[in-house]
Amino acid sequence: MLAHVLSLALRGVESYVVRVEVNLAPGLPGFTVVGLAQGAVRESRERVAAALSNCGFKIPPRKITVNLAPADVRKDGSTFDLPIAVALLAGAGRLSAQGLEGVALAGELGLDGELRPIRGALPLAVGCKRAGVTSIVLPAANAQEAAAVEGVAILGARNLSEVLAHLAGVQLLTPTRVDTEFALTSDRGHQLDLSDVRGLECAKRALEVAAAGAHHLLMIGPPGSGKTLLARRMPGILPPMTLHESVETTMVHSVAGTIPPGATLLTDRPFRSPHHTVSDIGLVGGGSAMRPGEASLAHNGILFLDELPEFRRSALESLRQPIEDGIVAISRAHGAVSYPCRFTLVAAMNPCPCGHYGAVERRCTCDPVLVARYRRRISGPLLDRFDLRIEVYPVAPGKLLAAGAEPLSGPVRQRVTAARHRQRERMKGSGFMANAQMGPAEVRRWCSGERGVTALIRNGGTSLGLSARGIHRVLKVARTIADIDGEEVISEGHAAEALQYRTAA
Repeated sequence: MLAHVLSLALRGVESYVVRVEVNLAPGLPGFTVVGLAQGAVRESRERVAAALSNCGFKIPPRKITVNLAPADVRKDGSTFDLPIAVALLAGAGRLSAQGLEGVALAGELGLDGELRPIRGALPLAVGCKRAGVTSIVLPAANAQEAAAVEGVAILGARNLSEVLAHLAGVQLLTPTRVDTEFALTSDRGHQLDLSDVRGLECAKRALEVAAAGAHHLLMIGPPGSGKTLLARRMPGILPPMTLHESVETTMVHSVAGTIPPGATLLTDRPFRSPHHTVSDIGLVGGGSAMRPGEASLAHNGILFLDELPEFRRSALESLRQPIEDGIVAISRAHGAVSYPCRFTLVAAMNPCPCGHYGAVERRCTCDPVLVARYRRRISGPLLDRFDLRIEVYPVAPGKLLAAGAEPLSGPVRQRVTAARHRQRERMKGSGFMANAQMGPAEVRRWCSGERGVTALIRNGGTSLGLSARGIHRVLKVARTIADIDGEEVISEGHAAEALQYRTAA
């Protein structure tokens, strides 16, 4: 007997409908799964058989063939356990085909019939909405996450018995709902505050400018000068995420499997700080499973690379294209996927191997050749992609131990949020959310300045040896500084400050 149910499979952060077909035919008993099923999908035979048996359902001794259509697309993961089990029962006559109409199923089965969490619940729900499927049955641990999608009934179940009772109409599952507006507007309560940092006013100003325009920032200074301290407090001054940004970010983390069970949308901007031993694949994504890397996990947030020259040269160079495009395209022999990666790159490095090159308090012990070799670990094209490059000098012991309070992150976050709001209003309909994302056409359109600004940037760019990309990045930073000040036109003061952020390194 033939039966089918609907399910979904992941392709990057997208999903597509899969028709799970089951045929029970006379012949030698067997259980075959076809349709380019990979490891975890092939192993579902044993999990499904044990789960059905332990829930009181016996599989008929027939020749069972399971087909996952479309059959020419690779399928991986454990989400097909539940639809295969339900299709088997429908094929055996234990379920009515009428109860399966318009319902998609996805979930991993334990041997006792328990439904366990899966990756990609939110993208699966988005795929249902796009395909016109009205409801989806998921493990209860994933229901809150998927419920952020409107227009699709998210039905969370704890075990196979609850799913079968719902499909038979005996005991219906209650759709899960979440208040996304409340989640986005609730207080984030960051514990790391700028008030923890003594002095470093110039560096704090650069941090504010970088946060206001999503500009990439490189901090150069000796050990213990406060570079990492500053970077880890940047999330506290970033503006709240919009609903669109929150859904995008949650989808990436959902596919990666980093969302805790029972969680809903991610409302805090990500802060990712991989160790310098990270591989190319770990940084930008890929591998046999084509999972997202740190660059994509930092989407709409911060990617912090501490001790920048210690990273592998190939790993750093792999970031060059994603920085420009805001997307990571991964191509393998079995397919291609793409992940979004609109992150703000914040990096920190020492000026030399010993860390004290150019310092007044301590003498550098490095040979000039070693210093030059150390600096060359960061290629010119990658260095050119940093909008702001600043030097961070150690705070004097007297100022470090002095009494008195430092400015809090709250007022800075308010200025940054207001500046981002001006940018979104200005660029409404363009697809851009921050000044750093502008292209050459947008720079010409929105980065107009007062008389003298063009000459100032031209002369400054010539003396600093800036590339065309560098000139454009100076204009973008100047536009952000003007937004912080609430000005529509870039002044010479804004341009001069933007040029100062290109003098280091």
